Amino acid sequence: MINMKLDELKNILHDCGVVGAGGAGFPSYAKLDARADTIILNCAECEPLLRLHRQVLEHHTREILTALQIVSEAVEANQVIIAVKPNYNRAVEAVESQLPDFDNMRIGLLPNAYPAGDEVVTTYEVTGRVVPAGELPISVGVTVFNVETMLNIWFALQGGKPVVDKYITIAGAVRNPVTLKVPLGIEASKLVTLAGGASTGDFVLIGGGPMTGGLIHPSDPVTKTTNAILVMPQDHLIVKKRKSNPALEMKRAMSACCQCRMCTDLCPRYLLGHPIEPHSFMRSASNGVTNNVEPYRNTYFCSACGLCEMYSCFQGLSPRSLMVNFKSELRDHQVPMPEADQKPVNSQRSGRYVPMSRLIARLGLSQYNNPAPLLEDEITVSRVRLMLSQHVGAPAVPVVKIGDVVARGQLVAACDPSRLGAGIHASISGKVHGITNRYILIGN
Repeated sequence: MINMKLDELKNILHDCGVVGAGGAGFPSYAKLDARADTIILNCAECEPLLRLHRQVLEHHTREILTALQIVSEAVEANQVIIAVKPNYNRAVEAVESQLPDFDNMRIGLLPNAYPAGDEVVTTYEVTGRVVPAGELPISVGVTVFNVETMLNIWFALQGGKPVVDKYITIAGAVRNPVTLKVPLGIEASKLVTLAGGASTGDFVLIGGGPMTGGLIHPSDPVTKTTNAILVMPQDHLIVKKRKSNPALEMKRAMSACCQCRMCTDLCPRYLLGHPIEPHSFMRSASNGVTNNVEPYRNTYFCSACGLCEMYSCFQGLSPRSLMVNFKSELRDHQVPMPEADQKPVNSQRSGRYVPMSRLIARLGLSQYNNPAPLLEDEITVSRVRLMLSQHVGAPAVPVVKIGDVVARGQLVAACDPSRLGAGIHASISGKVHGITNRYILIGN
């Protein structure tokens, strides 16, 4: 086992460009905090159809648990919890077989419900600690890492291997759903081909899961935070939701919202006592109510999980989309986050879980809920487009120029050490063919 000081570990993760391999991509070195007494490995696999986290944990158990042990010792945490759903049988069995070799490490079982992988929800489920509204888990002594991030930390500790590959599930309307390890910067269309091609003629691509992913172009590249590429028919519900017009959705809310409260009563953050009430926002926004600004300002506490508009609302309205748009405008106008009125955890919370099976059926995804086996064969490509902003913080700045020949793993864009950010490394060997303020193009 490697014994490592906190600053030394931070430097390694910084130099290797390790960021959260999902979500917003928060630089991992900045998450290492001596205030943490608990480290959680998040293997919730929150979104329907995704498979990669449970598969990676099953296939790389020893490496991941070893990295967890090193991280926990560096921050002097007292315990490590592997948060996983009990129906991920192979992953659970793989972890249980290794646990006797690791101290202060245990499995924490999550409900098979959405969104169990929201780090605030995960923290409560496995520790009983409530992360206050507007705060991060570290405020209650917890740091959360996802499975692939921890594997990348392991590789960084083995000779300083940088992040150049990404595990990704290709699912939906494809002939052979699969989970692959691919070079960063590979085009989405290439992944569809590797999954046997689309099984429907008129399709669109979604980058990420069906609840929180967004529409992407076939030429868009894989980044450090891309967990899935979903191929979906043009007329599918989740595609229509992504293409909805905010102005039209507001008019629909004005005409149809009956204030049934279902969006609020099933809201995961509301059930943890956070001051987010989608029904109150819908009432105020659709009726032009301005004498009470709290429903508007409390949109800051929305996690954008999408449950309200993709599952809860039986009228098909879009609370999440409208709140996200409003929250963005608040930030643009520099309106500060309000002081949260934290309430106790709702006593009916456990009875309001949204089972994954029900969610999959409601979304019309049952026919696509198929195995996507993990294949770790080397994927070769002749060209990659490496985005300079694949993480929270400042974009990386190119340190190469057009015409340079680079090797796989070589640093091609660096971040200012004084600012939050992460470096970008070449995912293939080749020549730099193009540089813009958004990306670096490398090809053979």
